Amino acid sequence: MRKEVVVAAVATVSTVVVAGVLLVRWKKRDERRWKQTQRMLRKFANDCATPVPKLWHVAFDLVSDMQTSLSDQSQTDYVMLPSYTSSLPSGTEEGLYYGVNLHEGYFLMMRARLRGKHEPITDLDREEVEIPSEVISGTYKELFDYIALKLAVFISINTKTNPITPKGKMGFTVSFPLHEGPVAAGGNVIRWKSFPVNEAAGKELAKDFNEALEKHGIDLRVSTLVDATLGDLAGGRYYNRDCVAAVTLGLATNAVYVESAQFVPNGDKNKFGEMVIDMQWGNFNTPHLPITQFDMALDSESSNPGLRIFEKLIGGRYLGEVVRRVLLKMAKETALFGETVPAKLKTPYILRSLDIATMHQDTSENRDAVQEKLMEVFGITCTSLAVREIVAEVCDVVAERGARLAGACIVGIMKKCGRINDKKSVVIIEGGLYEHYRVFRNLLHSSIWEMLGGALADNVIVEHAHGGSGAGAIFVAAAHSQIHHDSDNQSLSPPRNGNNDRRANFNAGHVNDDDQMDLLEWKDDQSDSASWKGADQIESTAETSDQSDSSDGDGDGLKNKI
Repeated sequence: MRKEVVVAAVATVSTVVVAGVLLVRWKKRDERRWKQTQRMLRKFANDCATPVPKLWHVAFDLVSDMQTSLSDQSQTDYVMLPSYTSSLPSGTEEGLYYGVNLHEGYFLMMRARLRGKHEPITDLDREEVEIPSEVISGTYKELFDYIALKLAVFISINTKTNPITPKGKMGFTVSFPLHEGPVAAGGNVIRWKSFPVNEAAGKELAKDFNEALEKHGIDLRVSTLVDATLGDLAGGRYYNRDCVAAVTLGLATNAVYVESAQFVPNGDKNKFGEMVIDMQWGNFNTPHLPITQFDMALDSESSNPGLRIFEKLIGGRYLGEVVRRVLLKMAKETALFGETVPAKLKTPYILRSLDIATMHQDTSENRDAVQEKLMEVFGITCTSLAVREIVAEVCDVVAERGARLAGACIVGIMKKCGRINDKKSVVIIEGGLYEHYRVFRNLLHSSIWEMLGGALADNVIVEHAHGGSGAGAIFVAAAHSQIHHDSDNQSLSPPRNGNNDRRANFNAGHVNDDDQMDLLEWKDDQSDSASWKGADQIESTAETSDQSDSSDGDGDGLKNKI
């Protein structure tokens, strides 16, 4: 009996010792894993870092690529497109206008009244219509017919009290990039020609859309289809002639800006000697971009490897995917979410930019919103506060990199235009990342302040698009209506001698220097819009010279192929 008791006691002690040893081992293993998680996070943050000197390198490289693209596109992989300049209004247009803003899976129909540049847009009605799958998989003519059908109903609601102008103009903007190549008859909708602010292709498609409008009894006409970013620039220019650029920061990204026609060979300038340039900045690339192993893997597995590198760093379509890939690596190598990797964490593009915005901006003590999103998106039911902090940190790193790179390229545009030192410039930004992601917006603003310093940052005023999402189509309609009105007046009243002859010659491109200076003497009221206030001012040590010496810097033209 005593022997049995002794054996039992020894066995118990042995079990306790073994359990203790295992517990110590598990604890050490968990500590090693946690340290490894922290090392991975630090390395990722370091690889994504965007200090001010790096931002200036990116800005200088953009300026160099812009200059090369304007002078000789055969010498660069970065190609910008001259735009349909007539889509910019003067601010004198007044009346009721209609517009359409086309997205990949839906479109917006809008109606609004403009009362001049000193009055805000009013009577804005907006209706969103989902595009049925059978229409998306059909031809672009079938899509136009569907849009016209819905427009007929939308317009009929308002025509009794607000009749449309016979043969009036409608704006049509597109909020997604279309594939390159000719417009094939009967071609699938998503395989259209890439026509952002491309006048020839835009007019070609407008002809087919006008036929659909006429078929459904709509007495409106579209002059051309343009990129939605150009519509945002039109809205900014309507209220302020100092508006020189517009940026889209949504699922995709793009930028357009106003360039002096003297820098664009064979360009079609407006009466102020300007052209609008569609930058296609999603295609921008430079060795100075902070690209990580996760970005390289994302690019190689994408449908367009090696292309649109800048967009894959700042576009809302990709921010969540980068975060997911980082978390997946941590889950596999450090068991961040337990011994089993959550199945949904392996699903590409399941994490949206809206999700990372919610987690990033969670200021609750226990990071409750982070836990809710982990459960909602990945099915992860239980995490520690420390794990939730790691997730929020990853979101912060990805968002900060994207926002600061966008800010650097805005500074690059201003430098190219020679508007940093002594000219006020307004930049219009539209898109969900800027509008709904508060921290992203603040990080973008602060990057501009850090680069320029307090004395010069006030010269760059960033504003949200007038009228909100898609409203640029209204301002495009106003601009085209004014052109139509001016053309009618010219046909009824031919120019006579004197200033009318000089103005006609100017529009035809036949002017001397004295005439051009006389016609360009205009004065405009500066916008009353208050400039944003950024983070603490940091005096920049980088030079901020105007366009005359903007060719300095690292414009070696090398491309980071990933």
